[in-house]
Amino acid sequence: MDRQQNILIIGAGLCGSLLALRLGQRGYNVNVYEMRPDLRKEDISAGRSINLAFSNRGNKAMKLVGIENKVKSLCIPMHGRMIHDTHGNTFQSNYSGRDHEYINSISRGDLNALLLNEAEKHKNVNIYFNKKCKSVDFEKTTALFKDYHTKDEFIEDADIIIATDGAGSAMRKSYYLGKKFLFSFSQEYLTHGYKELTILPKENGDYKIHKNALHIWPRGSFMLIALPNLDGSFTVTLFLSYSEGDYNFNNLINEDIVLEFFQKEFPDALTAMPNLLDDFFTNPTAPLGTIKCSPWHYKDNTLLMGDAAHAIVPFYGQGMNASFEDVVEFDAILDKHEGNWETVFSAYEKTRKKDTDAIADLAIDNFHEMKDHVANPIFQEKRKIEMALEKEFPNEYSSKYSLVTFNEDIGYREAMLKGRAQDKAILNMLSDGVISSEDAIEIIFEKVKTETAAILEDDRIAGLH
Repeated sequence: MDRQQNILIIGAGLCGSLLALRLGQRGYNVNVYEMRPDLRKEDISAGRSINLAFSNRGNKAMKLVGIENKVKSLCIPMHGRMIHDTHGNTFQSNYSGRDHEYINSISRGDLNALLLNEAEKHKNVNIYFNKKCKSVDFEKTTALFKDYHTKDEFIEDADIIIATDGAGSAMRKSYYLGKKFLFSFSQEYLTHGYKELTILPKENGDYKIHKNALHIWPRGSFMLIALPNLDGSFTVTLFLSYSEGDYNFNNLINEDIVLEFFQKEFPDALTAMPNLLDDFFTNPTAPLGTIKCSPWHYKDNTLLMGDAAHAIVPFYGQGMNASFEDVVEFDAILDKHEGNWETVFSAYEKTRKKDTDAIADLAIDNFHEMKDHVANPIFQEKRKIEMALEKEFPNEYSSKYSLVTFNEDIGYREAMLKGRAQDKAILNMLSDGVISSEDAIEIIFEKVKTETAAILEDDRIAGLH
């Protein structure tokens, strides 16, 4: 096996920097080209989510490259959702009935910087910034770049090109425009966009609201969420329709209407955000979309990975985790087929695509759950039952959320099928009065198990999986 092969990675974001680190550890010569400046030297966060939810699937990748403890020091545990009503009342809905299961808030910039530093410790890894990829000749395995400083254009060639250049991937665009092979591509936007806001820390540096939770203000057709940062602040995101409803991004055009909207819908958040108007009119409004495509690779030359292959909306907190899991899955395939890139690429896509399609669908499901269902009494009763089942039967029962978020050894598709069947079973039985949260938990467990098995069998017979 020729470990001296040259691999070109387009994009030094979270997925690209992790991939560079792993391939560097494996002994390949790796050159990474990134269009943005080096985030370790310049602040380039504007408009991008500043912090992200980091959980088991992402941590599996950190274990693989040996930096689990370094990443842990960047994490703030979030044990559940803190739900805020319009009067400022709150209640916490935990993510799991098992105490050791929780998600973490992590700074995108800090994590990216750590991965870049770790990758650059390898002499066989080089990272270049301010170099924008304009197109890829996937037949010749070359990429055309433009240097932002000199304005010069130049071509780089390699044995392999892997594009981790995000939802706007230049290589995916080259696949699509090249018309050299049958390439399927879909891009679907939600009717909602998002805007980043901030809750600043108290003057003494403390947190203004509860630190160890993901805060949600669910309002039916829109919502506000907040994740904690290490400096005592919270990154707040408003998810709102562009054009529908009494308040939308298209009509929130002056300070009075923005204040009226927040006073009516999020009064307790407004109290903690004297900087609201500055943030609202400074930060951009960005769209939310899902990208699916196939194939991800061209012969044994090129491969799409991460958001370039499968961008998703952020509502399961799995975008980064899924991209990190891509690297873990790719590494496992390399162990089996190293030396034959076409086999590696084909096998990787075959095992991975069904799971990335599943998490894309689950993320849209969770959008509706977070903005609306979490405030619904029957949903709250379902969560109460799920927490009790996880607490009482920790080795036998996991909710859909736990299957997706904490069970990193099963694929997203398997988690989705089983989790949806369980959801349906519990909601059906609650609606029909077959169970209630007051029943003995052992009886509920047996009924849920039986009903879930029946639903899965019906789905199998109907060809749904």
